[in-house]
Amino acid sequence: MSHGKQFTLYTHKRGPNGWKVAIVLEELGLTYESIYFDFKQGEHKASEHTNYNPNGRIPTIIDHANADYVLWESDAILYYLVEHYDPLHRVSVSEAGDKFHQLQWLFFQSSGQGPYFGQAAWFIRYHHEQLPSAQERYKAEIRRVLGVLESVLEKQQWLVGGIVTIADLAFVPWNDIAIPAFVDFDFAAEFPATAAWHDRLHARPSVKKIVETRAAVNAA
Repeated sequence: MSHGKQFTLYTHKRGPNGWKVAIVLEELGLTYESIYFDFKQGEHKASEHTNYNPNGRIPTIIDHANADYVLWESDAILYYLVEHYDPLHRVSVSEAGDKFHQLQWLFFQSSGQGPYFGQAAWFIRYHHEQLPSAQERYKAEIRRVLGVLESVLEKQQWLVGGIVTIADLAFVPWNDIAIPAFVDFDFAAEFPATAAWHDRLHARPSVKKIVETRAAVNAA
């Protein structure tokens, strides 16, 4: 089977973790084909996907230029991409100490931002009954995560090494969902440094392109 693009990206039209990977692929100028699973049809749990990703969740990548190397878990994918395809460190750091801080922020995004923001979405939008206590818990977690970011970004423009990296870009898609939908306070007033950082990230061509692509595929 021939592949016109270097990467296959198994993803979802709305799932933020897949868009995170797409942003970094764009940043690095890597070619990819996105395959959007229909979650209602259970396509992500079908063997065509679980043969690659036993967790049956998105995203999953196949790197056809590297012997069809398969990887899942979004922040592991981001780390793989910069380790293999960012020799000029356009969106990654080079110094050993900074690399651990970059990894630290990726872990915080995957363990702190993603799950809590996702639970907020679930209990506010999708749960079969309204549970105000659960909703308030996860809204409070959104505020806590933003507070952690604010405590760092009020002192510096970017999270690691004085440059934009995958550590920053990893936060964009979940913030895009949570800030307009679940933040019931003045985001820019309460977290001004984080709001300015979010705006700087959105000014990047890669993020602009993915925001437009996401809107287009969801409108189709």
